[in-house]
Order: sequence, then C-alpha cells, then structure tokens
Amino acid sequence: MVSHMKTTIQIPDSLFEEARKVARRERTTLKALVEQGLRRIVSEHKRHHEFRLRKATFKGHGLHPHLAGASWEQIRELSYEGRGG
Repeated sequence: MVSHMKTTIQIPDSLFEEARKVARRERTTLKALVEQGLRRIVSEHKRHHEFRLRKATFKGHGLHPHLAGASWEQIRELSYEGRGG
C-alpha cells in the first residue's frame, strides 16, 4: 500500500510560475513535476553514494600463490588452523 504525505514547501514565485508553464506545456500537474524532480535527485544521490568497501590490508602482499585456487572455506580453515576446535 502506498501512502502519501501532504506537505508545504516554499519556492520563489519565479520558479513556481516557470514550473506551472512547464506543467501546462507537458499536460501534467505541478505535483507530478515536483515528484519527478525529487525522484531524479534521490536517484542521483543513490548512485553517487553507493557503498564501497575500503581497501583494508594488514601489512600483507595479497593472497599467497599456493592459495590462488582455494575456496573461501579452505582459506578460512587455514586462517583458524591451530586456534581451537
């Protein structure tokens, strides 16, 4: 179920008039234009703020050559080898 929130915004008169002209020309509503604009901005922000895992190494030089084809399970087993049951 989609819910809607009613809100009030203040925009300059000149921007309001331009937006009304665009809405009239596009045969849509001012509400639809505002919603379209907000969706576009939110989408841009999501793209620019995607999560990226930081490079985190600890004084190493990458994976040892003998582990190049190993599965994650094998690597995990080796890393905990000798550290309890």
